[in-house]
Amino acid sequence: MNQVVNIEFPNEIVLFVKREDLLHPQISGNKFRKLKYNLQEAKNQGFSKLLTFGGAFSNHIAATAAAGNEFGFHTIGVIRGEELVDKIDQNATLSLAKENGMQFEFVSRECYRQKETTEFIEKISEKYGKVFVLPEGGTNELAVKGCEEILTASDADFTHVCCAVGTGGTVSGIINSLHPNQKAIGFAVLKGDFLSQDICRFAKNGRWFLNNDYHFGGYAKINEELVRFLNDFHKQTGIPLDPVYTGKMFFGILDLIKKDYFKKGSKILAIHTGGLQGIRGMNEVLKKKGLPIIDYI
Repeated sequence: MNQVVNIEFPNEIVLFVKREDLLHPQISGNKFRKLKYNLQEAKNQGFSKLLTFGGAFSNHIAATAAAGNEFGFHTIGVIRGEELVDKIDQNATLSLAKENGMQFEFVSRECYRQKETTEFIEKISEKYGKVFVLPEGGTNELAVKGCEEILTASDADFTHVCCAVGTGGTVSGIINSLHPNQKAIGFAVLKGDFLSQDICRFAKNGRWFLNNDYHFGGYAKINEELVRFLNDFHKQTGIPLDPVYTGKMFFGILDLIKKDYFKKGSKILAIHTGGLQGIRGMNEVLKKKGLPIIDYI
């Protein structure tokens, strides 16, 4: 569903939101898209177990657990941080994944950095048996294939399509399905120049630009300015944003509009990739820092 943002912009610019967050109550947004063909492949190959990786607030971990519960897979989450082993019930994301049947393997941060090595996968397989491995964040060729279905023929009139970028999979799928008159703008949510390289692995055309100006200091970094923006945006539009991905993207889009980045008459489509489950965990962090909380969850 495309929803117009009821904010008046200069130069006849209009902004719409594709509400991918409404696809499913728990397998939300781009995670629904990324998992679709991976789950089909796992089933086709006869797997009954899914194994994946993530941090304590990972949307991918929560979505994989929910998908496993709904579609009959046992799920195993390799979680970064041994100190979390006795804190599951204190963490909203891990609690939700546990409710959906996910089994956890907590590892040290040093060990976690080895997660893609053959040795690590073989060791995990010895413990859990035959597993279908999903990468951290869920990005692979099958995930990109799913994300290529985000844009449809009804989206052809938009001049720009915007997406938050964490691993590059979602925006790559969008790039591959752009209509000839369109350009994709990715908003990086973490520091580093490597994201462009990751996108180039999957993107099939060059009609895209990666903006690195709105990551707010790095992945999952947030400050009072961003919290106030999220709360004000929700009050104005009724659209909830998450603080790690879509919040930073929308902050960037509105700032670029103010700076006359977009030409007169531009029609912008912003992809809401979900991730709202992470707000509860982020609010706990904000409370500890004495900062305002996101007040619509």
